[in-house]
Amino acid sequence: MPNSDMPGVMTTRLTPAATALVVAIVSAATVGGALVMQHGFGYVPCMLCLWGRWPHYLGAPLALAAWLLATRGAPAPARIALALAALLFLAGAGLSAYHAGVEWGFWPGPASCAGANAAPTAAGGLLDQMRATRIVPCDAAAFRILGISLAGWNALICLALSAIAALGARRPGAAQGGA
Repeated sequence: MPNSDMPGVMTTRLTPAATALVVAIVSAATVGGALVMQHGFGYVPCMLCLWGRWPHYLGAPLALAAWLLATRGAPAPARIALALAALLFLAGAGLSAYHAGVEWGFWPGPASCAGANAAPTAAGGLLDQMRATRIVPCDAAAFRILGISLAGWNALICLALSAIAALGARRPGAAQGGA
């Protein structure tokens, strides 16, 4: 519903249902974009890139569940789900900021980011397996957009999703539904 607290400016008050839907859609689009880059354009993710997707894998369905709860008249569980999503995305922002710091050389990454996790797992066809293995270090950004790596963008997106989910968890009106 429109809010005219300031003359000439129209804003919208977001309900928990609306914030949950926004979080679910943005999170799914974010991880969907990463998957398209990987499988459609051949960008191979490093281990920290894969870890950075987990908040989205868990958070998008959680936010969708919050939306369903809010639109079905269960405001308390919807707000709890949004609060959990806020914490999950906050942790994701921290993980992605750590990854961006590794890329910028602010601190070292985990030892497994040096390619240790790409070691062959069986002796049969060892040479073929070694030729096919592409080692992706965590300290090299695949590319940057406006000077920010994909890990940096994920940190910003997760931080925004955390703030939106927290805002939705605090808002009354989950029983009103709406999107």
